[in-house]
Amino acid sequence: MGQEINTEELGEKIVKVLKTIYDPEIPVDIYELGLIYDVMVSTDYDVKILMTLTTPNCPVAESLPQEVEEKVKSLDSVEDCEVEITFDPPWTQDLMSESAKLELGLL
Repeated sequence: MGQEINTEELGEKIVKVLKTIYDPEIPVDIYELGLIYDVMVSTDYDVKILMTLTTPNCPVAESLPQEVEEKVKSLDSVEDCEVEITFDPPWTQDLMSESAKLELGLL
């Protein structure tokens, strides 16, 4: 049996990585934008990320999930990463963090 996985610690590392990825149209990272709906880590160090895009015809619909996958996979403790895109519920500005809204002058 391997060592106990610290999913919380790994989750924090994943969030740090996600905060380095930006939506090309909005100068805010995808985590603060509220594009990440869920991050699941299995005991096999496989990560599944449920995310959305600001719009279904987002210009980075192909490349953004790939960037998320590659950056999360680059973490030492991650074996594999799968990104699933959903539009349910659709993204709205309400999903943005306070700091993102502040940065974009929405508060």
